[in-house]
Amino acid sequence: MPKRVLQGVVVSDKGEKTIVVKVERRFTHPVMKKTVRRSKNYHAHDETNVAKVGQTVSIEECRPFSKTKTWKLVEAGAATEAAPAEA
Repeated sequence: MPKRVLQGVVVSDKGEKTIVVKVERRFTHPVMKKTVRRSKNYHAHDETNVAKVGQTVSIEECRPFSKTKTWKLVEAGAATEAAPAEA
């Protein structure tokens, strides 16, 4: 069975070798027929502490590293925070 890969934004990198990733999913509400956004936080293992807050990252399902960490960092992308515009 293939391992799930999710994409999200790093919301915390305070833990040693741990990041918290917010993954957002969108779906159509069955009754209201509107697009609904739901998000969930996942704790992921970051062996080299390379991911920083605001980066878009990919995480992959893996063996449990601890009670809450069952995901590991696959790749860290660019930061999603835009630079402030100069006036």
